[in-house]
Amino acid sequence: MGRSWGFLVGLLGAAWLLRSGDGGQQGPETAAQRCFCQVSGYLDDCTCDVETIDRFNNYRLFPRLQKLLESDYFRYYKVNLKRPCPFWNDINQCGRRDCAVKPCHSDEVPDGIKSASYKYSEEANLIEECEQAERLGAVDESLSEETQKAVLQWTKHDDSSDSFCEVDDIQSPDAEYVDLLLNPERYTGYKGPDAWKIWNVIYEENCFKYNTFYSWLEGLCVEKRAFYRLISGLHASINVHLSARYLLKETWLEKKWGHNVTEFQQRFDGILTEGEGPRRLKNLYFLYLIELRALSKVLPFFERPDFQLFTGNKVQDAENKMLLLEILHDIKSFPLHFDENSFFAGDKKEAHKLKEDFRLHFRNISRIMDCVGCFKCRLWGKLQTQGLGTALKILFSEKLIANMPESGPSYEFYLTRQEIVSLFNAFGRISTSVRELENFRNLLQNIH
Repeated sequence: MGRSWGFLVGLLGAAWLLRSGDGGQQGPETAAQRCFCQVSGYLDDCTCDVETIDRFNNYRLFPRLQKLLESDYFRYYKVNLKRPCPFWNDINQCGRRDCAVKPCHSDEVPDGIKSASYKYSEEANLIEECEQAERLGAVDESLSEETQKAVLQWTKHDDSSDSFCEVDDIQSPDAEYVDLLLNPERYTGYKGPDAWKIWNVIYEENCFKYNTFYSWLEGLCVEKRAFYRLISGLHASINVHLSARYLLKETWLEKKWGHNVTEFQQRFDGILTEGEGPRRLKNLYFLYLIELRALSKVLPFFERPDFQLFTGNKVQDAENKMLLLEILHDIKSFPLHFDENSFFAGDKKEAHKLKEDFRLHFRNISRIMDCVGCFKCRLWGKLQTQGLGTALKILFSEKLIANMPESGPSYEFYLTRQEIVSLFNAFGRISTSVRELENFRNLLQNIH
């Protein structure tokens, strides 16, 4: 991690630095055209187009997904925001009030979530014998055959070969539940060298150490090209959120949050970003397709009869599982899914090495989130990287049997509650970004 960051800053220019200035003379195009004229049609390495995604997300998926994410199961996320940065010690903590995270009091979190958040059903959560069986490696024969099988899988489970993330130890005394609805992702004022440093390290140290910036894209293998585009898409999505929930006005009585068109232009205008802004937005759509495909592929896991979105409230749990399955079936019907079989194909030895490199680079990025000086930014950065890592785990796990309903759901594949919550909330953030792009298009229409 000790390499110089100079080359990335020079290559990106104004790309991700939150600097002031007009970045060049304005052309004859409208403001909307400068941001969006290239954000249309087919996406590279995909058979899908932007317009199909917009229609599907904004009018079919987004409203129901938001309803699901407001439920108790998905709004409470356990996270350790006190883990030290593993790469450097000079972290300047953001002292702004908007950077703070308010954790939950113990009595605010549903008992069903607190009791054993790594399990799925009431039977497995509330029977003490299950807890003992898991600790001792034994299974109580009085339990149903289905539950016995699940408990054995929980006992045997070793996720190291599948995981793309360095995850928190949620049993740590420093891990706390956070209500995501009360700690929304928005602009906090965290910027400058400390914020730049995070993204500089992510790009320079973890994008397979590219030596140039644009010329290599077409010549790279699809996996390395996709890795860069995923990180760029995640960065773009976060910047859309910050621009859409910007502090517009503050008085001693209230704060007003809303769309900051100028901030959006600084990050995505084709002229202000030297042509890079529209590329970022297309990478956001690429990220959307990757996570959408993962949700489609993992449907059999959630269809298992022993799986519940368990909080302890039977009625709400059943309703939320029904809504979840409706959403996933709708996602599965999407006509132009990304084909993950194009990744890690060819020679098995080379494909395995490339997959391990891909995994290690992404795990490194998940560790960098502990170096973010703004706690609210750290919270959402950790959640979204874990969510993307979970999507990659789904796409490339050899344990997941998907699209084979005749064989029944596989108990070899496993997701913790942390992974489930991060997976859907991360996709919810990307879905929100795609929806917000339509709002920004409309706001920019009359700006010249």
